[in-house]
Amino acid sequence: MAFFRKLGDRVVGAPSILSADFAHLADEVERARRGGAELVHFDVMDNHFVPNLTVGPAVAASLVAATDLPVDAHLQVENPDSLIPAFIEAGVASISVQVEATTHLHRTLDMIREGGCEAGVALNPTTPPEMLSWALPYLDYVLVMSVNPGFGGQRFIPEMVEKVRRVREMCDLPVEVDGGITARTAPLMVEAGAQVLVAGSAVYRGDPAVEMRRIIEAGRAARV
Repeated sequence: MAFFRKLGDRVVGAPSILSADFAHLADEVERARRGGAELVHFDVMDNHFVPNLTVGPAVAASLVAATDLPVDAHLQVENPDSLIPAFIEAGVASISVQVEATTHLHRTLDMIREGGCEAGVALNPTTPPEMLSWALPYLDYVLVMSVNPGFGGQRFIPEMVEKVRRVREMCDLPVEVDGGITARTAPLMVEAGAQVLVAGSAVYRGDPAVEMRRIIEAGRAARV
């Protein structure tokens, strides 16, 4: 499934399951979908690369079977190559890896694409975009973290607006942003060039359909 490559110039929203109720995960995703979400952001953490432990391929496979939205796996782990085959088997549509955790990035991205998924690279807040220069031909999207990865509900780092702008100057790839995205910060990121707005705590703090729609509409209004 080619989600990012078919995105065009649209701005879309993606709920982060990190802030959802895991006992009712399919329902939580469906509620966000009713608010206009077009992608599900699936955070994978190993308690090594980041100080948190979340979910793995088995949960991803269950979610893929329970929703018609593409599932976007973000591997915040020390050894992504060891998990990529299992997530491909789980049926996710796209997989992003942290550039800081990947020793042989070309090999990793090739593994993702060979498995039929779109390949992305995520950048921590202090990681320079230039680290992607030689990887751009092998990428389908870039994920800019606007908080330090590991936990939901963190404060948005305003300097990441300029970072998104720099990434867009480097390439024509869709930019996904994750961390502190709300109806207030979404327009800032969209104006800088972001297209995929990942939001967790801002979506699930109230009615996910209402909150997701607010974020998407705020972001799209910045493109007018």
